[in-house]
Amino acid sequence: MRPHEDARGEGEVVELAALADGSLSPERAAALEAQVAESDELAHRLDEQRRAVTLLQGAAAEVEAPASLRARVDTQRERRHRRWATPRFVLAGAAVAAVIVVAVGVVLRDSVTTSERFHAALGATELAPGASGEATLTKTTSGWQIELDASGLPRLDGGRFYEAWLKNTDGTLVPIGTFNEGHEVTLWAGVSPKDFPTITVTRELADGDQSSSGEKVLVGTVDTNP
Repeated sequence: MRPHEDARGEGEVVELAALADGSLSPERAAALEAQVAESDELAHRLDEQRRAVTLLQGAAAEVEAPASLRARVDTQRERRHRRWATPRFVLAGAAVAAVIVVAVGVVLRDSVTTSERFHAALGATELAPGASGEATLTKTTSGWQIELDASGLPRLDGGRFYEAWLKNTDGTLVPIGTFNEGHEVTLWAGVSPKDFPTITVTRELADGDQSSSGEKVLVGTVDTNP
């Protein structure tokens, strides 16, 4: 394909994207719509662009961007409309869609990095003198996600397993999950480590008794200091 044909194809996609999101000038929009009406291929491409715009608008609606980001998106839209008024500039509607995606991504990233997150170092006990571990506790809308990575604990099977707990100063235990070996374990808690700062791991047996066996193999305290 010749270079000028490539450029023409790219320009066509750009204009279809702008037509899909309503940013194309009225005069050019009318001319392009007439072309689309006579071409099944152009109609198919326009449908694809409109579906993409719908998906991006839905994603943006799910996230409430900060005022500064919303202002930045609005500014990009105003610039885009001004550029379409001058023939020497061609700006794809998809470029503005990309701005929306970036804004959504920044908000999602910030929501993770600003979440409460604590750490705990877990030490060995008499039952498992060679064991150690670390836990990271992150607050989410569903509860506290706890990533535990422990070493020195032999795998337990055949109805035997490890169980992790959070404990408050009154000695009340809240179970946060069970596992067979300690490498990259994900646990969940419905209580805050601020109120239940002690984390323990015990050896358990599937015997119908839901209370702790008391056979602790790891013990640590969550560091909740800022």
